[in-house]
Amino acid sequence: MQKILFTCCVAGSAALLPESAALAQSQPQSAVTPDVVVKGAPPKKEPKPAEKITETGAPLTSVTVAGERPTNRIDRQVYDVKSDIGSTNGTAADALNNVPSVAVDPDGTVTLRGSSNVQILVDGKPSAMMQGDNRGATLSAMAADDIESVEVINNPGAQFGNEGGGGPILNLVMRRNRKPGGFATINANAGKDGRYNSAVSGSYNEGAWGYQGGINVRHDGRNSVGETVRDRINPITGAIEHSTQDSVARGLNDSVGLNGTVSYNLGAKDTLTASASYMARGNDQNSSEHYTTGNATVTISDYLRTTRRSGDSKNFSWGGRWDHKGEAPGESMKTDLRVSKSDNDSDTAYSNAYTVRPFNAPADRSRLSNDTGNRIIDFTGDYERNIGGGSLKLGYKAANTKSTFDTLYADIDPATLAETVNPSRTNRFKLDETTLALYGSYQMRLNDNWGALAGLRAEHTDMDIEQITSGIEAKNNYINYIPSFFATYKVSETANMRFSYAHRIRRPTANDLNPYVVYRDEFNVASGNPMLKPAKTDSFEVGYETKIAGLESNLRAYYRDESDTIVERSTFISPNVLLTTRENGGTSHSSGLEFTLSGKLTPKLTLNTSGNLARSELTSRDLSGVDITRNASSLSGRARLNYQYDSATQLQAMLQMQGKTLTGQGYREPSHTLNLSMRHALTPQLNLVMNMTDVLASTRMATVIDTPSLKENTIRRFDSRVFYIGLSYRIGGASSGAESRGEQFQGPRPGQGPGGPPRGQGPGPGF
Repeated sequence: MQKILFTCCVAGSAALLPESAALAQSQPQSAVTPDVVVKGAPPKKEPKPAEKITETGAPLTSVTVAGERPTNRIDRQVYDVKSDIGSTNGTAADALNNVPSVAVDPDGTVTLRGSSNVQILVDGKPSAMMQGDNRGATLSAMAADDIESVEVINNPGAQFGNEGGGGPILNLVMRRNRKPGGFATINANAGKDGRYNSAVSGSYNEGAWGYQGGINVRHDGRNSVGETVRDRINPITGAIEHSTQDSVARGLNDSVGLNGTVSYNLGAKDTLTASASYMARGNDQNSSEHYTTGNATVTISDYLRTTRRSGDSKNFSWGGRWDHKGEAPGESMKTDLRVSKSDNDSDTAYSNAYTVRPFNAPADRSRLSNDTGNRIIDFTGDYERNIGGGSLKLGYKAANTKSTFDTLYADIDPATLAETVNPSRTNRFKLDETTLALYGSYQMRLNDNWGALAGLRAEHTDMDIEQITSGIEAKNNYINYIPSFFATYKVSETANMRFSYAHRIRRPTANDLNPYVVYRDEFNVASGNPMLKPAKTDSFEVGYETKIAGLESNLRAYYRDESDTIVERSTFISPNVLLTTRENGGTSHSSGLEFTLSGKLTPKLTLNTSGNLARSELTSRDLSGVDITRNASSLSGRARLNYQYDSATQLQAMLQMQGKTLTGQGYREPSHTLNLSMRHALTPQLNLVMNMTDVLASTRMATVIDTPSLKENTIRRFDSRVFYIGLSYRIGGASSGAESRGEQFQGPRPGQGPGGPPRGQGPGPGF
């Protein structure tokens, strides 16, 4: 891969970025020197004069640049999200919802091409705050303005491990300013029902030193109402037991985040970088649920449960990195240590008011205390140099993840307020997972048209599972060999084809493995399965990129086959309580066509649109133990129109549509959302921004379970029509021309070669 060496005054902050982020930037010619020289590579061409690039990527005038922003690399697509109008008051979840084939629902569940088996990395590394149930809340608290770009890696190569699920990867590349001098932005926004958010970020680069940091606060959330209708069918008599659950949940929460990075150039060849971040948020909520159960002749139960939850979450991370440039052509070495930890605490009080008291009714009052934690230590090293006309890359990884769950459920005597531990809903669980991996990859240009990247990863996993409450211990270890292959073919000066294959494993998470029954509500409990095996996936993709009527277009066909699929299985453990657990339940297949089309329709109107026509098949087991194969076809997409009303005002409309997706025993219904935004430049440094999300108030989550013994429909609607208005002010640096003129991501540029600047603007296997 082609890499970039920055001059001394810029290198301090350039080193903060992973290689993928550094390659995603446009650089002034005077600050760029290709450091990869490959025998047999085409001769270097002189860069053409181009426009100056502002901090947000917008052209000014009369400075030469070495290349445009590469938006496709040989193993991934890179999408610029920082110039979106809503980035100054949106969240990371909002930013991901702007990326083709990615969707984040109101609960924070992330899907890519309809699959929820997605890893989220931060600057190429795993983070505790992006694991398990913690991820959704983190994405809703993280500021979108902190994100530079999102890398979509559908077929991860050998350098990526299988922690956090092992599926496709979304890499959040955090924003960095590498220009000399000082720069800062201040955002302040107010919204409906007392919502607000504000952020301050800045950087300073001088000589060998570089500094960057920021702080943001947010008071936000989404209220919801829900309804569940369930019919349990007796397989012998055919009798139907009918249950309903109506719920209301309310609560806005506070969050605060801080981050800082310091870098120092030891000389022309070595850079040291240290970084740290902290995020805290509340998870308070008040809710009520109305439960009824009965049959054709009698009401068995009818009661109202009131819930009050209070709690907080704390996430922190720190890390250090050493970058060294060797003497040989293209030689470099990187050593990176990252430590991250998340702690989540909550106390929930329940109160039940009975109209019809059922047999074995829950206590009138009870309390649930949860304390969960996750800690990740990730130590990696990479070595790269040019060998035999290509680029060889070798690396290692040593990682340890510790997860703890401590749940205490107590029934409360209403007269004495004495608490009695409920052993069926109380448990402590620990998971200790260690991963050791070695990988190698080789990338080269085969001729003027063909380029290839092949890799192999060997990964050893050791897991210690301890169910403390039950005194159960289990161990599991295994070795996996994970190959990957990528190729590109230059069809013409404006068209490329891409081919990729990756074999992956999907490891069960800590929640998947915990065998103890966890209380969700009066109708639902859940448990994991410590005997789960990793699911194995083979994924293929072919893509074609070109221009159509002046618009950039991408078409990708993909096929994914998974064995030992981890699926949910539900069984009744009492007449109206459903236990959902997990098992290796068979196979799944998915295939589809994904497209993006973007560019200027008129001098003032810009279109960014994408879609995914998918076909999926999932085999799972119903309540009676019978395997059922389900199929679904769906169309998902989004379209964003940006209109430059005048030199100071930009309007934007975003329509998102999510198609039908399969679940273990049913499916999720399609959904759609419309968002509107406006940005107006009051001065060259000061912008007024207005956003309205879910204009049509159409956001909802509707799921269906349809088996011979269980029919269930659940609908949740959210208070997601929210209006925000705010100001964004820039201090120092270039003027905010892009923000006022609304320069937006134009889609992957097919004229560029894979993995580097446009062809002819730098030799080497970076293509």
